[in-house]
Amino acid sequence: MPTRFSVVLDDDRAREIETLARQYDLTEEEVLGQLLSLGLDALEGEHRDDEGRSPRSDDTRI
Repeated sequence: MPTRFSVVLDDDRAREIETLARQYDLTEEEVLGQLLSLGLDALEGEHRDDEGRSPRSDDTRI
């Protein structure tokens, strides 16, 4: 069963989400889900890239 999360956004960010939803004929939930997936995919890509770095790297990204 899927887990539900609640997100609190400021007004400007909420308008951006609403605009994207209208622009692509999606629900706000679908837009948020896609943005979350893209962010997690990017984070995973960074972790894969970091595997080849030396442990002494001073890069402090998550």
